[in-house]
Amino acid sequence: MSTSKNPRLLGFPSFFENLDPQSKLVFISLGFASVGLVLFIIWNIIVRLTSPQLTLAAGDPEGESYIISEAIQKVVQKKSNIKIKVIATGGTTQNLEMLQTGKAELVTAQADVIGQEMDLIESRQSQSATSQIKTSPRAVAVLYQDLFQLVVRDPNIKEFEQLRGKTIALPAKGGQYKSFLKIAEHYGLVKQNKPDVIILGLQSNYYDDRQAEEDFKSKRADALFRVRALGNLGIAKLVQDQDGRLLAISQAQAMKIKYPAFENAKIPQGAYRGNPPMPLTELDTVAIDRLLVASENIDDNVIREITRIIFENRQEIADAIAENHAEVKPLVASIKRPRDNDGTGIPIHPGAIGFYERDKPSFVQENADFLALILTIILLVASWFQQLKLWVERSKKDKADDYINTAIKLMDKGIGKLEDRQKQLDHTFKNAAEALIAERISQESFRTFNEAYKTTREAIEREKEISYQEIEQKQREISAEYIKAVVALLQDKTISKHLLQRKLDQILEQVASDLIAEHISQESYRTFVEAYKITRDAIEQK
Repeated sequence: MSTSKNPRLLGFPSFFENLDPQSKLVFISLGFASVGLVLFIIWNIIVRLTSPQLTLAAGDPEGESYIISEAIQKVVQKKSNIKIKVIATGGTTQNLEMLQTGKAELVTAQADVIGQEMDLIESRQSQSATSQIKTSPRAVAVLYQDLFQLVVRDPNIKEFEQLRGKTIALPAKGGQYKSFLKIAEHYGLVKQNKPDVIILGLQSNYYDDRQAEEDFKSKRADALFRVRALGNLGIAKLVQDQDGRLLAISQAQAMKIKYPAFENAKIPQGAYRGNPPMPLTELDTVAIDRLLVASENIDDNVIREITRIIFENRQEIADAIAENHAEVKPLVASIKRPRDNDGTGIPIHPGAIGFYERDKPSFVQENADFLALILTIILLVASWFQQLKLWVERSKKDKADDYINTAIKLMDKGIGKLEDRQKQLDHTFKNAAEALIAERISQESFRTFNEAYKTTREAIEREKEISYQEIEQKQREISAEYIKAVVALLQDKTISKHLLQRKLDQILEQVASDLIAEHISQESYRTFVEAYKITRDAIEQK
């Protein structure tokens, strides 16, 4: 009796045995690649299920550091599995204490007080039997620059040293207080470790920035000191609504000898009001970095990912800031790497360094987690190298041609509005740049595309300039018509004085409506107002 084996069971083994050696290598390589891919997916699932949970102590909820921290939190959670909780605090001192005792993993801090506060916290911890320092701070990024800003009301106070004996609205805690004492000491306003000024914050344990502003508004204080970014809304209100006046704080370079974190800075003329300008002239002051600081115990990969998201998504971070804090949005553009020797005394976090120096590590160090997967792919690429190379080059060229054709078509005025074409061109450039980074197009193809991009951008810029010129010409023509109408009223001898004044006011209302609707420019409006005043005075004299 003969027996026969099931052909279905022998199908694949027979098929595999009949393959040539090169095809067998392909099947084996694909098998290894599949296993590597499954392991990679499992690893990602595990990471997703164990999301890092971090607390970020960010200072006053109305301060720039808190507002930017909230925006960073939103973008980081959108772009990764990292969860961040932003909490309000009393400032740098409390932030660093929370970090060093493990109550927060991320904090914002003034660069000039970090070293001093670390020493004080360590001293307090060494004297406590129950508290214990769990970690040390490490710099991650410079969020923006803070400026020392001194607001006074009395016109007789023209220099910092004239604050002697005056009352200062300032909480007697946190980084601002420490910074003020350093300035006061430099100018000789500190005697026997006591400031020769009256600091209202020393009179209450619950004194904060809001109370300081109220004291300045109610004239209980002669001056108010803030460490805030340029354009701060609170300072702007004091200047614009409370007759506040900014005072220069000079000698920053001299103070830098003792406080290396200090930098010389300028408050531009008219920074807080244009007419009349405030300040009246450009003022010297002191600038210090506002840092994002992390615990040394946080995993390097987590900090590296946070740093990467911050630096690669600045526009999204700016967009995440609410419109009622529009003055904070421009600060996001100034986010940068901390200096290695910035006077703070703390090193940069290794995870942040990993991002900043991402081009320096060797290939093996940079891709250690995926080395097994890469090796299996290399086996597959080795057998198909020639065919794959031709296909990739052709694909890259086709992709680059698409970008080039898109850029060239955007020169056509008939395909849409100027602003839409500009946005589409910038979007095309972004896609092309991302394609270059992802090696979907070659560097040579990108250079060719870049030439087309520049040509189209120049054409759009020329078109935009012509458009602006046409708008300005039209605005001037409209303004001229209004001025002619005003002059015609002045020359009309048949209309009564009262009727002339009413018609003149009607023309002014129409001009104001056109200004709001941007039918005329502010410059044209000012020219008309001059004509209006002259005409009104002439009518009054009739």
